[in-house]
Amino acid sequence: MTRVPADQLDQVLAPVFDRTALKNTAAIATGLPAGPGAASGKIYFNAERAVEAAEKGDKVLLVRIETSPEDLRGMIAAEGILTARGGVSSHAALVARQMGKVCVCGASALHISYEASTLEVGGHKFKQGDWLSIDGTSGTVYAGQVATMPSEVIQGLLSGDAKARAGSTYQNFVQLMGWCAKVTRLQVRTNADSPEQTRNAISFGASGIGLCRTEHMFFEGDRIYAVREMIVAESVEARTAALAKLLPYQRADFAGIFTALKGLPATIRLLDPPLHEFLPHDDTTVRETAEKIGVKPEQVSRRVTELHEFNPMLGFRGCRLGVTYPEISEMQCRAIFEAAADVQKKGIKVRPEIMIPLVGFKKELDLQVEIVHRVAAEVAAKKKTKINYLVGTMIEVPRGALTSHEIAETAQFFSFGTNDLTQTALGMSRDDSGSFLPKYQELEIVKKNPFASIDQTGVGRLMQIAVEGGRQTRPDIKLGICGEHGGDPDSVKFCHKLGLTYVSCSPFRVPTARLAAAQAALADAKAKKK
Repeated sequence: MTRVPADQLDQVLAPVFDRTALKNTAAIATGLPAGPGAASGKIYFNAERAVEAAEKGDKVLLVRIETSPEDLRGMIAAEGILTARGGVSSHAALVARQMGKVCVCGASALHISYEASTLEVGGHKFKQGDWLSIDGTSGTVYAGQVATMPSEVIQGLLSGDAKARAGSTYQNFVQLMGWCAKVTRLQVRTNADSPEQTRNAISFGASGIGLCRTEHMFFEGDRIYAVREMIVAESVEARTAALAKLLPYQRADFAGIFTALKGLPATIRLLDPPLHEFLPHDDTTVRETAEKIGVKPEQVSRRVTELHEFNPMLGFRGCRLGVTYPEISEMQCRAIFEAAADVQKKGIKVRPEIMIPLVGFKKELDLQVEIVHRVAAEVAAKKKTKINYLVGTMIEVPRGALTSHEIAETAQFFSFGTNDLTQTALGMSRDDSGSFLPKYQELEIVKKNPFASIDQTGVGRLMQIAVEGGRQTRPDIKLGICGEHGGDPDSVKFCHKLGLTYVSCSPFRVPTARLAAAQAALADAKAKKK
């Protein structure tokens, strides 16, 4: 088990190009390998067109300068994702790995025109509907269509293919995971927002959900218009009415996830992104939104302008939304607890863990936890059932880590959001650092990309302070990590060293994290024998 490099395990899970077909195909660009595997499809430059093409049966590549949450539907529909900007922990990379999608990010040689619907690179010009192929394991972009095939392990685990299960690759993988289960102390959970992602992760051996991003649920179907109606609302009553339209959707989503978990725990993060990410920004979509929600286009445009922020990552998001608009948190909690009660009545154990994001002040958490407990009690009384749950927070800003002893008076668990903790600790944007990080690595200012592997000296020190402070106040506090670092072998081993309860990562990275956790446990046992 110790002889298998954990960081290479994901290669046996990823789809691959047919070698014969690849020999006659030209490489036209390179980027960062952000989601391993091979994908080929017709290129589309926006989510709506990508969805339309996929619904007609086309294989699609979503090509963007960079992605945001509003691209989610297109990312789901696509075989793979290609961006001109962004690093290995950019939005595109994070979501792609969670979905098991092939992804190449930061291919800076690409010149993308949304207006003309064209992509130009190295003397080649591609228009919407043309074929491209990407290798997310190497970061290579190819012209045209290249045949692919799924890995034997994926065919066996997720599709139940009998022939694949009889193969040596599948058999060796299953044996390796069995060995891991016998020695691992550190649990491995998954980052998942849907029943399908949850089932995939459990097939890979995940012990629950460590991060459910509720905002991803807002982009399904037409529910985005209810979200926009809530944001544009000019009174609490109007906002509450819009949220009431979202409640049944969220409740159904959570019920599906709880059912798929079959009694395993689910850490559910309340709304985190800044509200401007849910609003339209072009005139056509502004008019369409205004018509759908029954207001004038000027009201939508005014709200877009009001919510503009110079640095949204440090702005009006996370628990700041819940503190300012408590009705948002109330709706989400009601959906969670009503779903939990409904699933429990079917004889399925449910273990929700409500996570409040971006907490830096204990009072922020206290205000949100009051809502959680009140709504839980109301639902329990209405449904005539008892709901067992935990309430905790993400530690993702330095102040949260430094005041962990205070925050643990309220929080029953901490989950390190290492993506944002890295950004706020280093003062670096994960999406913009690609312009200088390669030089920093060349000069050995940083040995590894801190957005791919935890900066153990700096960010790791903040984590250590938070662990010590949390346990000082609450000795039995549950400690986890839900940033994308949870799938990085070196980061997993560091989390084992800190004594965390679990790491959480994208479904398709669960096997890698499990192997790294097992290797950390073996190394620890060996060291203690000396």
